[in-house]
Amino acid sequence: MDMRILVTNDDGIYSPGIACLAKVASRFGEVTVVAPDVEQSSMGHAITASRPLNYKASPIKFDNLQAYRVNGTPADCVALGMHLWATTDVVLSGINMGTNLGNAMWHSGTLAAAKQAVLLGCKGIALSTVTDKIEPDFDALEPYVEEALNLLLGKPDDEVRLINVNFPPNPTGIQWTRQSVRLYDNEVVPATDPRGRKLYWFNTIPLEPAEEGTDRWAVENGYTSITPLRLDLTDEKALARAIVKTQHV
Repeated sequence: MDMRILVTNDDGIYSPGIACLAKVASRFGEVTVVAPDVEQSSMGHAITASRPLNYKASPIKFDNLQAYRVNGTPADCVALGMHLWATTDVVLSGINMGTNLGNAMWHSGTLAAAKQAVLLGCKGIALSTVTDKIEPDFDALEPYVEEALNLLLGKPDDEVRLINVNFPPNPTGIQWTRQSVRLYDNEVVPATDPRGRKLYWFNTIPLEPAEEGTDRWAVENGYTSITPLRLDLTDEKALARAIVKTQHV
């Protein structure tokens, strides 16, 4: 039986990144696309609880694949999609227009969709790529996406349930990596709208270089980065120290 794949993103149903991912994913199984009707970048793991959701057929075609748009967040799309297509085997989220490396994982809507899949008992894979002032060349990236999916779906490893993948423009190889956790300086950039009203842009500036073996280092050096993640945020070392201290009180 073909693998049943749910494809989503946080850039919205019109993004060329999701079209590329759906095309490549269709080589591995039966694909259904369920994505936000508008861009939901940096939405994190927000869930809509204050109003009902609905889904409609996509206004654009996906090579004869079933495709729908949802008036909700990336996590909403996965929750609704896995409800409507309960036999889903894996959720693929992306390809995001911009990397999701290091600390960006905390607010990434792309990764949140993959996390939602894992919370609902399914494998989740988030995929992102570098974007600068020009749109990524998804045609050129396509063979590298297939290479990564072949590694992650061709021989499924049930122990690795949540995976974050990031592509440089022209990968020279693949590296398994850990998350880069480095310090940032928060930058607030003031601006004005055409009527003279004050606006503000939030930005972050890295204060430290990437460490070798991390996701950011791999992408900066031309490698596709694949990072296995987990949902358990427990600091095991801190917990063990706290227990020992409590026992000696």
